Amino acid sequence: MSLTAPVRLQLTTPPLDEAARQGRFGYALLCPGHEGLAGPDMGAWSGRTLDEVAAEDPEAVRRWLTEPEFAPPGGGESVAALITRTGEHLSGLEPGRHHAVVAQAVVRAAVVSALELPAAAFWRLDVRPDTVTSLSGRAGRWNLHLGRPRE
Repeated sequence: MSLTAPVRLQLTTPPLDEAARQGRFGYALLCPGHEGLAGPDMGAWSGRTLDEVAAEDPEAVRRWLTEPEFAPPGGGESVAALITRTGEHLSGLEPGRHHAVVAQAVVRAAVVSALELPAAAFWRLDVRPDTVTSLSGRAGRWNLHLGRPRE
């Protein structure tokens, strides 16, 4: 990131679809133009509800929610890996304005990475659907913009 030219990133979450209303895990949705901001890979849990997974393997769900390094079975991505991947993408953004439509988990990961929060903070951030979160930065230092009206 340049010392003089700022980076501005708007992360928009889509409205809830039927699968999200049912609490289903996503399928690592792509983010064209911002591949590092793809949704998390939930492995064998993709397409299943949290209740279904918890009924089958409550210990795995407990670990996923409490241990940032734990990855869902079947090649899933851990919260820590999502935060790292998202942070690497943020670090590589060229100066200027960027916009990406991303999963709520990606917004959490971006905020955790940008503000250098502990990975455990990921689960403490509530990201509403159909909202915009803005980050701006320069020289590796990010700011989170809160309370901006929707355009």
